[in-house]
Amino acid sequence: MDEHLVALEKRMQQLQEAIRQALTQHGSAQVKLLGDELARTRGAWNVLCGLSDVPDTAQPQAQPEVRPQPALAVAEPNQGVPVRDQVHQALALLTVPASPKLLSQVHQAFFSSPLNTARLTTLRRDEERSFRSAPYGRAYYICPALTSDLLSPARGLLALSTWPLEQRLVGPLTQRVHFLTSALRLADAAEHLASETGMPQPVQQLLLHYSRNIHGDTPRGPLDLDALRRAAAAELELHADDDADTRAEAAQRAREQLGDVEQIFGNILRDTARLRRTS
Repeated sequence: MDEHLVALEKRMQQLQEAIRQALTQHGSAQVKLLGDELARTRGAWNVLCGLSDVPDTAQPQAQPEVRPQPALAVAEPNQGVPVRDQVHQALALLTVPASPKLLSQVHQAFFSSPLNTARLTTLRRDEERSFRSAPYGRAYYICPALTSDLLSPARGLLALSTWPLEQRLVGPLTQRVHFLTSALRLADAAEHLASETGMPQPVQQLLLHYSRNIHGDTPRGPLDLDALRRAAAAELELHADDDADTRAEAAQRAREQLGDVEQIFGNILRDTARLRRTS
């Protein structure tokens, strides 16, 4: 019984972290789903502890003490912050899987410190090893995004384990959808910075890169965040539904066919044909 209690307690810890993450992203629907699962897990824990008659008064959806996402403000130089935490900071701001290069650019621009990308390959292996030895022992894990066809690790894309499967999957349209989504997120963060301290040059350069890739040329004059958001949102509307359908279908297959480890770190079997989408 002790082993079951420990597993449930670890799962509750992960769900609480996921709820905090969803709250910072204003994901009310995801907060409700996670809150319901947390309530069920806590109920199971109460039963094992002989507390099934004790009313569950926790309210996971109402957490006013959760502070706004720190990524919306420039941090002091923090070379002492572990790489794992730096990756988490950048991914929490982007809310989509990202390459080491983009993670480094975002962390340099918004957190005023470089990210050692050379350590990310080792970091991902360490994260999987840690999960396998003690599942859900950490509040979150740095993990790979998963391909929608084979449910295998997507090369060069990192994600957070607390994101739902749909958010960690990548299909044929997902790369562009992620680019447009991150453009909107970074534009909002940059606007917040500009209103408080002025826009740092690295932030402006990063957003100019996004603007060039959305508008198709170098914008004349100063960076126009509103124009960038309008263009990104308009193009996102063209692709979002089809991409969401692809990822939802893949997520359903993953939940049916993969265990906990593979749902987070990807299918590693050589025979992956059975995981392909049924035609």
